[in-house]
Amino acid sequence: MRAAKRALASGIADVLRKDPERLAQAVETGLVSREWLERPGETPVSEATPVEVMERWLERSVEQKPSVLASLGLNAVQVLSWRGEEGEGGQTARLAVVFTDLEGFTAFTSANGDEAASRLLTEHLLAAGPVVRSRGGRQVKRLGDGLLLTFPAAEAAVLACLELVEAATPLRLRAGVHVGDVVVRRDDVLGHVVNVSARVTESAKGGQVLVTGDVRDAVGELHGVRFGRARRRRFHGIDQSVLVCPANRA
Repeated sequence: MRAAKRALASGIADVLRKDPERLAQAVETGLVSREWLERPGETPVSEATPVEVMERWLERSVEQKPSVLASLGLNAVQVLSWRGEEGEGGQTARLAVVFTDLEGFTAFTSANGDEAASRLLTEHLLAAGPVVRSRGGRQVKRLGDGLLLTFPAAEAAVLACLELVEAATPLRLRAGVHVGDVVVRRDDVLGHVVNVSARVTESAKGGQVLVTGDVRDAVGELHGVRFGRARRRRFHGIDQSVLVCPANRA
C-alpha cells in the first residue's frame, strides 16, 4: 500500500511539473511543499494551514498588483498581519529569524538617484517574495533596503537565504540567521533571538549568509549546503559571545 501511494504521488508530481508556472504558484502559496515535490509520498503534500495559504496568496497578489486589496475593500496591513486569535502581548513560538540587507545601497542611491534606487528596491522585493513564501517563510517587515523574515524551521531559513543571495542583483545581499523562541505579534517579532540575528547580519559581508551555532546544530546535514568554520564573536548589546559560521552551497 505504501509503495502504491508513493507511485501515485510521484505520478501527480510529474503532472504538476508539466506546468511550471502553475506549479511555482502552488509552491509559493503553500498548496504544495518543495519537500513533497523532491520526495513525493514521503512527506506531507503541504504543512501550510488554510489561513497561511490565503495569506501568501494575498501577499503575492499585492506584490504583483497593489490595487488587489483596495478592490476587495480590505486593509492590507490588517489582512497580511492577521494570525488568528492572540493576546495583546503576542504568543511565543520557536522560529528561525532572518535579517537581510543590500550591501552598498546608500552609495547606489547617491550615485544613481532616488528613482533608480526605488526601482532596484521594488525589483528586489518582487524577487525575494516568492523565495520566502515558497520556503514557508513570513515577511514580517521591510527595513529600508532590508527585510525581517521568520521561518518555521532553520533548514528553510538557510536555503531561502542562499537563494536570496543568488537572486540579488546588481547589489549583493547579506543575511544573518538565528533560531529560538520569540514573541510573535501581529506586525513584529520580539526577543533575544531577534537581537542576535540582527547583530549577526551586521557582521556579514555582501553575498554572505552567516548563521549561529544553534542554526547549524538544528540543521545538521543538509543536502547542497556546507557550513564553514565556526568562530565565536562578541556583539554590541549581547552579553555572551555568539558562535557563528558561514553557510554556502556545497
